[in-house]
Amino acid sequence: MTLLPIFLKLDSRPGLLVGAGKVALEKLGTLMPTGLRIRVVAPEARPEFLSLAAEGKIELVLRAFEPADLDGQFIAIAATNMPEVNAEVYRLARERGILTNSVDDIPNCDFFFGSVVSRGALQIAISTAGESPAFAQRLRREIDMQLPADIGPWLADLGRLRRQILATLPAGDSRKALLHRLANRPVTPTLDAAESELYTASDSVPKNNNVILSELPQRRVEGSAVDPEAGHVYLVGAGPGDPDLLTVKAWRLIQSADVILHDDLVAPEILDLAPSHAVVVNVGKRCGVKTIAQDEINALMVAHARDGRSVVRLKSGDPLLFGRAAEEIRALTGAGVAHEVVPGISAAFAAAAAIGCSLTDREWASNVIFSAGQHAQSHNKAALLALEDATRVVYMPGRDLTLLAAQWLAEGLPPDLPCAIVSRAAQREQTVFHTTLGELPSAPAAQAPSLLLAGWAVREREVEARPAEDTISQSLPRTLSA
Repeated sequence: MTLLPIFLKLDSRPGLLVGAGKVALEKLGTLMPTGLRIRVVAPEARPEFLSLAAEGKIELVLRAFEPADLDGQFIAIAATNMPEVNAEVYRLARERGILTNSVDDIPNCDFFFGSVVSRGALQIAISTAGESPAFAQRLRREIDMQLPADIGPWLADLGRLRRQILATLPAGDSRKALLHRLANRPVTPTLDAAESELYTASDSVPKNNNVILSELPQRRVEGSAVDPEAGHVYLVGAGPGDPDLLTVKAWRLIQSADVILHDDLVAPEILDLAPSHAVVVNVGKRCGVKTIAQDEINALMVAHARDGRSVVRLKSGDPLLFGRAAEEIRALTGAGVAHEVVPGISAAFAAAAAIGCSLTDREWASNVIFSAGQHAQSHNKAALLALEDATRVVYMPGRDLTLLAAQWLAEGLPPDLPCAIVSRAAQREQTVFHTTLGELPSAPAAQAPSLLLAGWAVREREVEARPAEDTISQSLPRTLSA
């Protein structure tokens, strides 16, 4: 079935609603805000219809439907509990060229009511061509949760400013660029730089035809002048790979991005969220093999932002944990490019969830040590007590853990120290391998990306499920006293 999504102007037009029961009441609630002049025909009616008729908000005719009721109508809705009546309304309306909807009767419909999300002038309508209204309603609820409440007023301000610009500026690329720039607001629940720019720009548009874009005020980021044409760079955490674990803000930014520069480990399911017009570039590395230098990544971010684009620098996990965010923040600040860091769920937390482990178990660990594989052999001089009173999380530990295990044993950690290797945490291909520090060198190679967790809090959950739990846990070799 091929449908044309359209939005009809119904204000002051005549419309017929046949039926005055529960189903018809639902349709009436949808129609009344449109300004349609509604005539309701039914042998009997619910009290709500009687009240609205008494207030003069609808015309109510208490009798059975007659063909003449269709005369002069713009649209018709058949919402009775009798299929034969609904079919008759549709047949007669079609003969008269009147668009008709027969509720829950797909063959006898010229149009369908969509599930609508509204924010002022903004309307998002969802249709399944009548196949599953329940699914359309579910999508409506999900979209409604994503859209901030202030979009309606913001859009009204944008419309007023647009009309002012069209009236004062000559047609051309500069005017078009300005309109697109003002509309380039990320869909976020807070007042951001793009929205603030709308108000500063609206105050600065002169009342003559000699306006050029360079006359708009410049924004500043950490004391550096920003090109008024510049876009924005977001350093976004993509989480461990499951799209359901993206933050709402990350999801919105990905969906509205013009350019996405992503790490190699970002899951394809997350990249699939990008809009069709977005430029998506892999700038990551795998197993130490770089496809692009960091300076080149920095240059790409700056260049795209200066072209007025919304740039998402998408990083696996959290951008502030082993994501080289500090270097990129320095580069963006030095170039005067507006930017923002959007945190993500670290793979460490996903890995801990995968094995049912609290990284800061009150009995076993009061510290957490994060390190990368090449720096995990730290020659830590801390006291043995402090070393054991911690959960160690090693990102990118590598396939051969022999040297790491030897170093930790040399530091005094016991060979019985529980360890877990979690591969592709929170993804469908997730695997977990439990072992001990002494047996770590013989652990099977894990599929990247993987993390190593070590510490008494990481012990297998089966231990806690056995009888005489306290006796068993106290018998584990450790130097940390209770």
